[in-house]
Amino acid sequence: MTRRILFTDAVSPEHVQRLQEAGCRVDIEPDMDYDTLLGVVAVYDALVVRSRFPIDRAVIDRGVRLRCIGRVGAGMETIDVDYAGRRGICCLNSPEGNRDAVGEHTVGLMLALCDKIARADAEVRSGMWRREANRGMEVMGKTVGIIGFGNMGAAFARRLSGFGCQVLAYDILGLDATGFAQRMPHVRPATLQQVQSCCDILSLHVPLTDATFHLVDAAFLQRLAKPAVLINTSRGAVVDTDALADALRQGRLSGAALDVVEYENMERDSIASAEPEAWQYIKQSQRTVLTPHVAGWTVESKERLVATLVDKIIHTL
Repeated sequence: MTRRILFTDAVSPEHVQRLQEAGCRVDIEPDMDYDTLLGVVAVYDALVVRSRFPIDRAVIDRGVRLRCIGRVGAGMETIDVDYAGRRGICCLNSPEGNRDAVGEHTVGLMLALCDKIARADAEVRSGMWRREANRGMEVMGKTVGIIGFGNMGAAFARRLSGFGCQVLAYDILGLDATGFAQRMPHVRPATLQQVQSCCDILSLHVPLTDATFHLVDAAFLQRLAKPAVLINTSRGAVVDTDALADALRQGRLSGAALDVVEYENMERDSIASAEPEAWQYIKQSQRTVLTPHVAGWTVESKERLVATLVDKIIHTL
C-alpha cells in the first residue's frame, strides 16, 4: 500500500525522490493553513511540519491514518506529543541536523559577549575608538555551565574542548559519569545547584516544556553565586524576561546573549509588536548580544534537517 506524506513547507526535490523511491506519495503544500489541514489530514499516513501552526488534538483526531508526525527541527512544543503517543502515532524530530550549527553559534555568542566584539564593532562603525572600555574577559580558566545535555548541549561542549575552561553539565534526565570520562574528558556531570554555584558562563539547551517554562526566573538567578554570562539558544520562554532584565540591572548577571526571546510568534519569524519594558531594556543594554533565532539556521543545516527526518520517516513507515 502506498504511504501518503504531506509536507506543509517547501522541500527539495532530492528528498521527495528518496521518499518516492521508498514507495511513498508526497504532497507539498507550503501555503496550507490550519483549517485546510484539518480538512485533508485524514488521507495521510505521515505529516511533516515546522512550527507555522499547532498540531493539536483536533488535527490528531482527524488524522485517522497517521502513523508519524515529523518536525523539521528540534523543538516539539507545537505538537501534542503525549496525545499523539496515546493514539499510537510516532513523533519525530531532527536535532541531529542542526546541532553543529547551534554549537558553533553558541560559541560565537559567548565570544561576542565576553570579548565585547559586538559592542566594539558598533562603536567603531559610529566613529568611536575605545580600547579600555572594551577590554574583554577570557574564557580560559572559567567555568562554563551547560543546562540540557542533549544534541545541542553536547555539541556546544565539544567545541569548548580547546578553550582551557572547566565545563559542568546538568541534564534533568541524568548523565553517565563513566561515559563522560571516555567521550568528553573536559566535561564533568553536575547537579543544577553545582552549576549555579560555580559557573562564570551559563548556556541553556533545553526543550520548552511545562517543566522548563521560565526555568530561569528570579529565584533561579538569585541562586547564582557570581555575576555570570547567560546564553540562551534554546527557547525564549525558558527565561523569564522580566527577571532577566532585573538581574542585568542589579548586576546579578554580567551579560546575556540571546538567540531566542519569549515574545516570538509561533513561526519564529517575528516578535510581538507591543514590546514590554523589560525587552526594551534588554535591547538597549550594552551588556547584551542578540540574534533573531538563527543559531541552527545555516546553509548546511537547512538540508541536513530534512535529510535526517526523511531517514527517520522511511524507517518508521
